[in-house]
Amino acid sequence: MTIGGSIALIIVGAILAYAVDFDLSGVDVRLVGVILMVGGLIGLVIGLVRIAASRRAVERRPPPAVREERYYEDGPRRPY
Repeated sequence: MTIGGSIALIIVGAILAYAVDFDLSGVDVRLVGVILMVGGLIGLVIGLVRIAASRRAVERRPPPAVREERYYEDGPRRPY
């Protein structure tokens, strides 16, 4: 589940739990909203942990040092 999907579940769950006043026989809409919010929160935590773990797994090494050497040939000398 992505972070966006988790946030969407939290939003839908909050709407069902706090804003909807609708009764279905055999279904508690508020409980369904709370379950969606908890599932979205768990998915959000797992997504953030996976992102943090993938960032730690990549070693950040400094760029290699560049050593530049120049060799010049001695040309014929001119008398001054």
